[in-house]
Amino acid sequence: MEELVPQETRQPQQRVLSAEEATQIQARFMTQVYGWMAGALAITGGVALLVGASPELQDMIFGNRLVFWAMLLAEFLVVGYLSRNIFEMSGGQAVGAFVAYSVLNGLTLGLIFLVYTADSIASTFFVTAATFGAMSLYGYTTSTDLSRWGNLLFMALIGLVIAMVVNVFWLNSMLYLITSFIGVLLFTALSAYDTQKVKSLAFVGFEEEGADRKAAMLGALTLYLDFINLFLFLLRLFGRRR
Repeated sequence: MEELVPQETRQPQQRVLSAEEATQIQARFMTQVYGWMAGALAITGGVALLVGASPELQDMIFGNRLVFWAMLLAEFLVVGYLSRNIFEMSGGQAVGAFVAYSVLNGLTLGLIFLVYTADSIASTFFVTAATFGAMSLYGYTTSTDLSRWGNLLFMALIGLVIAMVVNVFWLNSMLYLITSFIGVLLFTALSAYDTQKVKSLAFVGFEEEGADRKAAMLGALTLYLDFINLFLFLLRLFGRRR
């Protein structure tokens, strides 16, 4: 006789994926991730170029420290809120917040055109793209578990932030050089580590289009931040000042 199981205690059947299906899902997901990331970088770069070419915008943003610091604070608030709440937001809200952060970052990054030459900015960008691409490819394809890097990278990041804050007041050229070098190494490693971590998000809501898109945006945001920070630290080391 068939055993009757109360409806509330029945376990839902879970779909078992083959290795080939899992690989295809991850490939499609990472295509979305890199697409969102490339779009965000294009927005940020375009806005930064616009600021670099407009004395009026430069005066509005950098001529008043209160405005500049308010924009930096807004960046932290938007990226923090987006990272924590993206799955509770509607699709439109998530896209809007992601675009808004890209625009805000572009407005503040316009400062680099006042500090460094355009040629050195362009060459550093291409070096960053090559470095990030190589490390992200490694993180995507390697069979080595990079999760063990997590605690070490997190502690290094905290130490780097503390050292940079201290140097805002100390203004020591040697510490500036050391933090720049460590920053390059740290975000080079994070590019591989975060790519592998983002790859695992492929199965978050892969059967639900909305959740899949939000997971891709979250992954894109993570890699976008790695790229931008790697670019800025490389610029600190190799950029030619005006």
